[in-house]
Amino acid sequence: MKKRLVKVCGLTSCQDLAFCQDIGVDLTGFIFHPPSPRYIDPVVVGRWEKKTELRVGVFVHSDIEKIIDTIETARLDLVQLHGGQDEKVCLSIGPERVMRVFWPERHVMKDDFEQELDSFKEVCSFYLLDAGTSSGGHGRSIASPWLWDLITAKPWFLAGGLSPDNIKGVLDLGMTGLDLNSGVELSPGIKDHDKIRRIMKIIFDM
Repeated sequence: MKKRLVKVCGLTSCQDLAFCQDIGVDLTGFIFHPPSPRYIDPVVVGRWEKKTELRVGVFVHSDIEKIIDTIETARLDLVQLHGGQDEKVCLSIGPERVMRVFWPERHVMKDDFEQELDSFKEVCSFYLLDAGTSSGGHGRSIASPWLWDLITAKPWFLAGGLSPDNIKGVLDLGMTGLDLNSGVELSPGIKDHDKIRRIMKIIFDM
């Protein structure tokens, strides 16, 4: 079984960030959507030390100018577009920096979902598949059985309530990485270091 990249999203404290860096998390995620309980000011993120991890900013309804400004302010490597933004938005930001979110549960047929993914293959670097039919933070797994033989043109991350209790059940999927958030928290934005440590052990011991 190939190793997976690990992304911990919704970080709001420098202590949690330092823990993720020390334990070897590949990507750290910060939510720049003010209504979210996990929102953090980009200026604060920009002041925090950045090591070898890729830094990802999550945006929902921000305009292009705001996103571009935040990339510089928070020292982002990637932009996670969580508001259903179209191909033009991705191109404006730069495909090399875009992680575009998709919701498999919007589709009944796998072919329709693969067609949607394919329409974005030239304008982003990663796909992220999340539970529900819009937004995020649902705290549950994706209910789409055809993910098991999904074919994608880009590497993809799986999100949706991933925790030490259910992570083994998805590791046979073809994803490149795992996006951890609500399933590894003590409360919104405050991470449970023990749960992250347990997931890392499961992934890298298998």
